[in-house]
Parts: sequence; structure tokens; C-alpha cells
Amino acid sequence: MTAPTLVWFRQDLRVSDHAALREACAAGPVIPVFIFDPEGEAGWAPGGAGRWWLHHSLAALDPELRARGSRLILRRGDSREVLEALIRETGAAAVHWSRRYEPGVETRDRRIFSILRERGIRTGVFSAALLFEPESIRTKAGGPYQVFTPYWRACMEAPRPAPPLPAPRNVPAPATWPSSLPLAALGLLPETDWAEGMRNTWRPGSKGARELFSDRLDGALGDYAEGRDFPEAEGTSRLSPHLHFGEIGIREVWAALTAGLELVGQGPAGQRPGRDQKEAASLRAWQRQLIWREFAHHLLVHFPHTPADPLRPGFAAFPWARDPEGLKAWRMGRTGYPYVDAGMRQLWATGWMHNRVRMAAASFLVKHLLLPWQAGAAWFWDTLVDADLAQNTMGWQWVSGSGADAAPYFRIFHPVTQGERFDAQGAYIRRWVPELSRLEAPWIHRPWEAPLEALARAGVDLGANYPRPLVDHAQARTRALAAYHSLRT
Repeated sequence: MTAPTLVWFRQDLRVSDHAALREACAAGPVIPVFIFDPEGEAGWAPGGAGRWWLHHSLAALDPELRARGSRLILRRGDSREVLEALIRETGAAAVHWSRRYEPGVETRDRRIFSILRERGIRTGVFSAALLFEPESIRTKAGGPYQVFTPYWRACMEAPRPAPPLPAPRNVPAPATWPSSLPLAALGLLPETDWAEGMRNTWRPGSKGARELFSDRLDGALGDYAEGRDFPEAEGTSRLSPHLHFGEIGIREVWAALTAGLELVGQGPAGQRPGRDQKEAASLRAWQRQLIWREFAHHLLVHFPHTPADPLRPGFAAFPWARDPEGLKAWRMGRTGYPYVDAGMRQLWATGWMHNRVRMAAASFLVKHLLLPWQAGAAWFWDTLVDADLAQNTMGWQWVSGSGADAAPYFRIFHPVTQGERFDAQGAYIRRWVPELSRLEAPWIHRPWEAPLEALARAGVDLGANYPRPLVDHAQARTRALAAYHSLRT
């Protein structure tokens, strides 16, 4: 019988559009394996929310494989040692996996690739997470991009991404199966159950991803371009954790959006006045967000030091403050600025925060409190179900002004006007900051300015059941600008 191929699943927890799996199925018996190797993540093992998602994603993948005559083998330990043990146990002649882009993981993977090749094991590394490999998009000078708009144009001018691959109908089984740990033995779930809000919000796994994408695609045909900025509306795709764990292929999403654009473009003129343009704008806006995701990976690969250090070297000397109590208040959603607090509480409850609010909350930390972006990135890493090293790094460096295509140093999100603009009636704040739920607009955005009778009617006791602002916005802005100017002199 043909020797089996090990397919090493990582952040590609699906069976469709999976080149490594398809290639292995064409060669003979396949043994799908997942290895939990937190030490192999080079300091970026999944945080608490990510581990919770991973547990449920693995639980969803196994029945998908069993429906095709296969199963998922679970192991824990050093990835190289586990793969070598499985090769000895099964007589496997090949190992396939999908490429990852985190610097430490890539270094480890290259070492494993070389060791296996030296031992005569056929080794294949396939693309599964991106539309464009980071090395394939270059400036005219041959270097990496550091500004998004020309990067976007280069992607749009590049050869069209390959169409997604269908899922195999059958995954050939080996003559005998190696042993597998029970999923619980990986220790991914929290010992104290704090995940009720995530359970009520998410459905990890490919089936949940596909149903969500179908639902959001229908919505995108109307309001995505405009609705995605308003946190109380269901205007964003919410696909980010599904894409991070590879439960749906990026090429599947791109192909569907492209098909939608082509369909809209073919509509008879005048049949749906104005609607074609609106739908096209929404689909293009969604595509643009996916290219931001590509840009984040492009930056991470070309600037591998950025998860810990600023892309712009001059920012290493930034005079960050030391304020443990301020950091704690920000984490708990107790800054006294309702829009920021609503976002931080949504994050803690659901493992996710609306992107528009992420920008305001992150800006508050680094520019109002002058706390280092690395502290915020670490908190997001532990609490986001979609924590992704490339996007987390790019986002925080963008807000702090230290990264590629970054927000100008003088751009300081106003934590009140952001709420007034994108949550005018306070519905988002009422949902996540219930102690303010009876306070009418506009005071819900700035309760410290509310008349005493309005606070009394709403049952708000500033300094008791809701905090006063940690800092005054005007004073904080002046302090931040002075700190940023110090780097320019």
C-alpha cells in the first residue's frame, strides 16, 4: 500500500480550498494532524480567547473529515518531534502543510522543512491564507510597500488570484490510524468559564463561517460601504476570526465578491436605479478591507521586528508614561469615556470589538494616556478571538504613528465626538455600559457635563457607579502633541 502523507493542519482548519490536503489526497492515504505547540509560536502562543476559538474550531473540523472517511489526529508537544514520531509510527513518506507568516514560526518551519528533506521525506508547503504572497507584490524599485494605496493598486494590477479549490469528496484513509489525544487534553478551554459571551456570539468552524459569509454577503449588497462604520449596526463582515483560523478560504471570499461585482455590472441599465452603484461600492469596500489584511502580512514578512519594536526607528525613543492604574482602567472599560468603555467591555464579553471603536480605544491608550502601544497590543492579543499577529501589529503601529502608512502624530481621536458621530443616539453605549442606559443623548457621550437632574433621572452617580474621565481631553491632547514633537526636534 502507498505510504501515507501527513497533512499538518495549523491555521487552515477547513477542507475546501486546501491545496495541501488536495495534493495529499491525489497521492494516496492521508493522515490529518494538528499539533498544539505553544512553545513553537516564538512568544506568540494563542491568547485566552484564541485558545477558546481554536478548541471549538478543531471540534468542528473533525466531523468534516469523518464525513469524508478520515479523522483528525491531535497531538501536543514540539512540532518537529511530534512529526518525526508520527513518521516513525505510520511510515509516512511525505508531510504537507500550509504556509504561515509569523517570523518565529517561519523560522521554525524552515528548520523542519530542511530536516525532513534531509531524511528523505517529501515536504510540501502550500499557500492557503493569502491572495498574494508577500514577496510577490513589489515596488518598482523591487522593495516592499509601506503605503497602502499604491499597494492596493499593485494588487489590483497583479494576476488575478487562482480560483478556490473544491473540497475533496473523499480523504483516503491509512491502513491503521495512529493514536490521538482527546481534544480536552490540549488544555485550550479556560479553567474558569468566562466564555459565555463568546458562546452566545460566535459559531467557530467552517459551517459557521460559511453561513455568516452568506448572510453578510447579502447584507453587503446594500449597506456595507456605509454601515460598517456604525458599531451598533451589523454592518461589518465579522469574518476576521474565521479567516484567521482558516475556516473559510480567502480565495473563496474574494471569488464571491468578484462574482458579485461582475453580476452587478451586468444589470440592465435603469432596471434598479442607483442600486447597482451602491452594491458595487459595498463590494469594492469589502475587497479593500481584505487587501488591508494582505498588507498587514506583507509588512510582517518584510519587517519581522515590528511585533515588538516600531517600524520607524525614531519612535523607539518615544517618552511613554508609566501608569499601571490607567492601563487597568482602560482594560476594564472604566476610563470615564463611554464610547471607549463600551468598546473595551464588548471586547471582554465577546472577544471582539468593532473596528471603528478599536481605533478610538487604541488611540485613547497611546495618545490620551501615553501608554505604549505594545501594552495595548498584548491585551488585544489575549482577549480577541481574531487576534492575528500581522493585523494586530499593523493596527497598533498605525494608531501610534510608528508604523507603515500610519496615522499622523497629530491625529488624536476625540473619544466624545467619535461616539457622537458613529453612535449618535448612544445605542451602542447603552448596550455595553448599562449603568448609562437611561441617560439621554447627548449626555450619554459626556456624562460629566450632564445637568445634575439628568444624571439623577438616569440613576448615574459619577465617581460611584460610573467613573469620571481619567484625563481631560484637551490637556491629554496637548501632552501627546508635546511628546510627539519631542521626537521631531
